[in-house]
Amino acid sequence: MTTSITVEGLEVVFDRFRALKGVSLEVREGESYGLVGESGSGKSTLLRAITGLAPVASGTIIVNGKTLGKTRDKAFYRDVQMVFQDPYGSLHPRQTVDRLLQEPLAIHGIADGEKRIERALDEVGLGKGFRFRYAHQLSGGQRQRVAIARALILEPSILLLDEPTSALDASVQAEVLNLLEEVRRRRKLTFLMVSHDLAIITHMCERLMVMQNGQAVETLTASQLIGHRVSEDYTRNLLRASEGFVRV
Repeated sequence: MTTSITVEGLEVVFDRFRALKGVSLEVREGESYGLVGESGSGKSTLLRAITGLAPVASGTIIVNGKTLGKTRDKAFYRDVQMVFQDPYGSLHPRQTVDRLLQEPLAIHGIADGEKRIERALDEVGLGKGFRFRYAHQLSGGQRQRVAIARALILEPSILLLDEPTSALDASVQAEVLNLLEEVRRRRKLTFLMVSHDLAIITHMCERLMVMQNGQAVETLTASQLIGHRVSEDYTRNLLRASEGFVRV
């Protein structure tokens, strides 16, 4: 099976603080892979290292067969897009949805913008009526749908999802998660998804890595986690602390 993302011995250092300590993982093409762990465990830092937003001290990152250097080119960002945690912070509140979606197309010099904007809005369940609304006029769930549309508009093969529903109400969370799963299946996308919520990860992901203090603790399948078939005490403690996490 083809591998979409390979990370080997990744070290990220901020002002002498080792945020990632020799992390390795492999995400298969078309897979949804989860990263779990408490706050500060290095989950989001790993996503940011892949996108070039965190300083890599050593290690290797390979995306779709290409070993990445210190900088990312336009071709990388056409292939890899990120959806951030906070839909209020990731969209400019005084820009229309149309403008927000036009921007990545303009940056990448893509001509068929009209068709792509209509398709992206339809795909996230908003439709043409939202096109000329301002971001500040939208609910949190609608904003996150726009953020997903913006990520999809370049037709990437990989989405990096950093707690994409944690800022949303529970009822809206389920809608957005179902939307993401539909989009992944339809477009045959690869997901690398961060969440502190074990129920979300087991719903969305086939495999996952548990992280603590910048290190990988263990790698599991979702069914192993659901069945509490885990090896490490830290993972057991996460399961105990995960409110509402039901053994299936």
